[in-house]
Amino acid sequence: MPNRSLTEHNATQCCKSIVDLAPGMWTAVRFAASTRHMIEGKISLTIIDTSERTGAAENVLTEFRKLSEKPVGRIIYTHSHRNHTSGTSVFAGGRKIPILASAGFDPELVGPGGTEIATCKALQRRTMAQFGFGLTPEQRVSLGCGPGNRPKEGMGAGHITPNRLAETDQDIDLDGVRARLIMAPGKAADHMAVWFPDARVLFPGGNWCHAFPILYTIRGTRYRDFGACADNLGMLAGIDAEVLALGHTMPVFGAGRDSEMLTRTRVAMRHTGDGMNAGRSVDDIAASVKQPPRLDALPRLAEFCERASWSARASAKGILGWKDGNPTNLGTLSSAARARHIARLAGGTDLLSEPALRTDDLKFRPEVCDHLTALGEPVQHLKADTLAALAETAINATARNTFPWGAGRPRETEISE
Repeated sequence: MPNRSLTEHNATQCCKSIVDLAPGMWTAVRFAASTRHMIEGKISLTIIDTSERTGAAENVLTEFRKLSEKPVGRIIYTHSHRNHTSGTSVFAGGRKIPILASAGFDPELVGPGGTEIATCKALQRRTMAQFGFGLTPEQRVSLGCGPGNRPKEGMGAGHITPNRLAETDQDIDLDGVRARLIMAPGKAADHMAVWFPDARVLFPGGNWCHAFPILYTIRGTRYRDFGACADNLGMLAGIDAEVLALGHTMPVFGAGRDSEMLTRTRVAMRHTGDGMNAGRSVDDIAASVKQPPRLDALPRLAEFCERASWSARASAKGILGWKDGNPTNLGTLSSAARARHIARLAGGTDLLSEPALRTDDLKFRPEVCDHLTALGEPVQHLKADTLAALAETAINATARNTFPWGAGRPRETEISE
């Protein structure tokens, strides 16, 4: 059975619904990995973020049309991650309309032409593992920041390059609705929040959701500036919004409820900095990052999508690079060469197999299996079974998805699932 906290989080924070935020403002939750938002103006609509797939965007537009038949007049991207920008063609409906974004808009997965998803086989494999492409619904319970099961059609197909870019914070009129665009780098360097002062509704984009902040994603991303993220979470907290319409998971109602996440973020950063300054290895830093129990106990700050240990690794590598200060790690042993040395130390391959078979430490067993695999031993099924067992205990959705996928289940899956 999956971790109970993860299934409860999926049921409460990723429940499919159109939520009223304020008069003339709505958010669509659980139709895709991210949320979409609609603001009604005098004669037109504003859409904030558009999903990762055209299929999901079509489903959301159908629901939005039950609320208003006004044409979509403009689209705002809070940031460039493709799960927020890839359903745009559906909402634009073949018309050339203003598409607003930060001047630093820099889509990591979009190719030079601006409309296609850039190909990178390593990134594709890691993306497939993180999101559990090809896993069964029972295996892929959740994405941590969104539902596990969602439309499959049109991944990345609806991206349109923004045609209006904001250099700095600025007030803007959205067809009679006052708003302010706020530059807020964090989850992405080009992140932009949207604030509606009259309704007191803030759209912080992906900088915040009901989970530990996503400071790194295990599919592989560029370094995210932890300091800028913390500073901008503090800035957004100072706005004192009545409603937070999140880029993932359900909105938050009630002023002053965002300081806990900022505190958690700063705690993780402090622990990471202390470890680096003490000259400790990245493995030891990651293994020792622990948050105060009073913060761990808060459900909306649990590690459903991101882990403090992953953030610690990302911070250390982003600031210092791959070199961890230990000269031993300047060596260039291959996996096979290292495995041969380990086998000799164990007294032979057969004796090396014993720890993998007998240990109760499920985190250690896959390491031994990796050495045996490098030596040509048939331990794939043992590793697969071990990773499946680890998945069942994981509160973190992306880890749960990656464990069985990385074990070769499924063996081959197209990215366009």
